[in-house]
Amino acid sequence: MAQVHTSSGLRALRGKAAITGVATYGCGEAPGSDDMLLLARAAHAAVADAGLSMQDIDGLATCSVNATMWPMPVIEHLGINPNYVNGTMLGGSSFIAHLLPSIMALEAGQCQHVLVCYGSAQRSAAFGRKESTAARKFMDPQPFEHPFDPTMPVAAYAMAAARHMHQYGTTREQLAAVAVSARQWAQKNPEAFVRDPLSIEQVLGARMVADPFTVRDCCLVTDGGGAFVLSRAADAQRGPNAPIYVLGNATACWNRQISSMPDLTVTAASQSGAQAFAMAGLTAQDMDVVELYDAFTINTLLFLEDLGFVKKGEAGAFVASGAIAPGGSLPVNTNGGGLSCVHPGMYGIFALIEAVRQLRGNCGERQVAGAQLALAHGNGGTLSSQATAILGTAATL
Repeated sequence: MAQVHTSSGLRALRGKAAITGVATYGCGEAPGSDDMLLLARAAHAAVADAGLSMQDIDGLATCSVNATMWPMPVIEHLGINPNYVNGTMLGGSSFIAHLLPSIMALEAGQCQHVLVCYGSAQRSAAFGRKESTAARKFMDPQPFEHPFDPTMPVAAYAMAAARHMHQYGTTREQLAAVAVSARQWAQKNPEAFVRDPLSIEQVLGARMVADPFTVRDCCLVTDGGGAFVLSRAADAQRGPNAPIYVLGNATACWNRQISSMPDLTVTAASQSGAQAFAMAGLTAQDMDVVELYDAFTINTLLFLEDLGFVKKGEAGAFVASGAIAPGGSLPVNTNGGGLSCVHPGMYGIFALIEAVRQLRGNCGERQVAGAQLALAHGNGGTLSSQATAILGTAATL
């Protein structure tokens, strides 16, 4: 693992910025919408949630799977004139990775309020996930994988799952328990796209997609928009909602192709998590709620291990014990995650939004009592990029 950054400069940024507004829009199915419409609706709602107008926004961070110059039409569409623009695209981890550069821009005085936003109509659009995946074979070639024409990305994650099963004795039932736990949380969330009961037997008996995964081990394909506003701490308290402070944030990337991973059972989350915790001065055991990018059931196991919640190889038994389900010792993916709530191509922003809502105490039946500290983790590509954020209420500063 790369050296953990614990510089005084990064530690000095702890709590210097706060999330002041969050919103989602069109999660599930949004017929007639396109990516920009979903983004814009979520963006306007998040800005209003922060008690601001769009003209107060002078920083922007956004990206798209399909458009390399996506920030420019977003600026045009929203009618803003940002002094800070970030279009870094790292896959689904991007919007959590956008935090630290945005905090630096805020601290430098480059801007006062940064809007981070995303929208995707991949379920309803004519140019959806199938077409986008085919196009990326030309736009984002993977020379050690594409010639074999695997069903991506599911085949990549299935390889990681198979290796974890071989190396640590992880079972199909333990993987299925991840999906069942996510569904139990989703049943408490009115916004979740799928809320039907789900059992271990139903996960195992579903249609096989890529061994060892059935379709129930795989995330949803939905529409959806998400946005949040990041402000300097000094300005954050002026809004209508309690500010949620960014205590730590880090991003790590070790590979693009799954075949280039040094170890299929260890992800760059082991680096991003360690760095984020170091910046925050906290550990995994301090977290009250955890939101992980669960594109596939193996993700939750890998990230629980790599982020330090359990030892390597022990996440399967931990999840099977009911620990991450409602009523368990570690609330994980309390909105239902990408497996049962929403997954419009890139899920990271929704994990962060759920963490903020939990710390605000706005989650109704699924609310984790007394939550003060939360971790939100994003994953991009095929276990390629990882970004970790540690969030806290004012009491944690």
